[in-house]
Amino acid sequence: MLDGNIRLTYGLDYKGNVCGDKHAHPGLHQLELKYWLNPNQVYQSGVKDSQFKLSNARSICLLDCPTPLEDSLSWVCDYPEGDIHLSMDDWIDRNYDYYEILTPEMKNASLQLQGPCYPVIFPSVNVYWSCQYIARASNASLRHWKQMGGVDIKEDIVVDKSIHSFINSRSSVLKRYMADIGKAWPVLIVCGGLLPLFLSVVWLLMIRYFVAAMPWITVAFFNILIITVTVFYYLKAGWIGNDAISPIIGDHDPYIHVFGRELNHLRAAAILMTFVMVLSILTSIAIVRRILMGTSVLKARAKKWYYISNCTQVAAKVIGEVQALIIFPVIPYSILAIFYMVWISAALHLFSSGQVVQNNCNTNCCAYDLLSEKVNCDHCCGYSIRYTPHIAVAIFFHLFGCYWATKFFIACSSTVIAGSVASYYWTRGETSVS
Repeated sequence: MLDGNIRLTYGLDYKGNVCGDKHAHPGLHQLELKYWLNPNQVYQSGVKDSQFKLSNARSICLLDCPTPLEDSLSWVCDYPEGDIHLSMDDWIDRNYDYYEILTPEMKNASLQLQGPCYPVIFPSVNVYWSCQYIARASNASLRHWKQMGGVDIKEDIVVDKSIHSFINSRSSVLKRYMADIGKAWPVLIVCGGLLPLFLSVVWLLMIRYFVAAMPWITVAFFNILIITVTVFYYLKAGWIGNDAISPIIGDHDPYIHVFGRELNHLRAAAILMTFVMVLSILTSIAIVRRILMGTSVLKARAKKWYYISNCTQVAAKVIGEVQALIIFPVIPYSILAIFYMVWISAALHLFSSGQVVQNNCNTNCCAYDLLSEKVNCDHCCGYSIRYTPHIAVAIFFHLFGCYWATKFFIACSSTVIAGSVASYYWTRGETSVS
């Protein structure tokens, strides 16, 4: 769980194995990138009204995304098995290419795009752990392919759009968000747990010793924080500078640009934060007069109390005399921290659960089977992870349980604090004013 569940991050190959799973058969340790072998199947899945789906296209897991060569035709071959006496390490060292040791029958099947080897015609880049085709076919590779008598390969933007649509589907984006939560646990602990606790204690201490300046400090800090977050969203959305997030992982050609749905979400968040920032600044300007009135009352110690000054001074006196209020919030905080850790772990397990099942397809997905030594058109459909209705109900119940537990602990904490402050105010408030 420390690195995110691999089911949420990586895809499935044509055998139903999760890429990167060292316990798969064959072992796929470090082979984390999903690559679609047959470009014509990718094209067919993107054609309008086609019954063929990309999930049924033949795919394997690789260490890196293949790119075509300029002086010769490169190949990506299926996992070595049967009469191909190579280990997985040897297969990787050969750049997944063992075309020259194939039998004439296997070579002929490969020229028909039925495997076990497939030509590398289109360059590809790592987009969220899947090799995204770039619809710029290599002229040199195509020329070599045609000279060898290979079947016609579709050169169309559809091969790019088909994989792009698959990667940017709503379910894929949701899985990536959940996987990011699992990977970002150090950030969540520091920024979501320890830092707020530290700042809360500092804020309570400042109320105790700098009561007159606290309204100004709070308003200024809040506005600076809102502006900082807004600028950060603008940076990551690409509207300021050149530091926009990119779905491409690792080094790549700077002229290759791939658009991700997450960028839309960031831009929407940037627009929302802009409205929040404007509203925050306008509200701060509107309450400047009330803050001046409150602080002047505190400094003059007048007998007539305004609401802001009264609340601030009473809070400061309560914290000064009932010092346990500074320590008490740590108790519900610790309970909620433990609860959230359990909740996040359970949520990741629920979202990564489901059963890997083979799809039902009636389309042509024939491929050469190295074990049976022939082209097999049966049981060649791809695999997908399916969620049962019980898992969906468990996820919704889990979300409701988190919301209910959070509100319950916050309500208990607020009741205790309010009771302490009210009790002090009712019993000693008149004495303190006089």
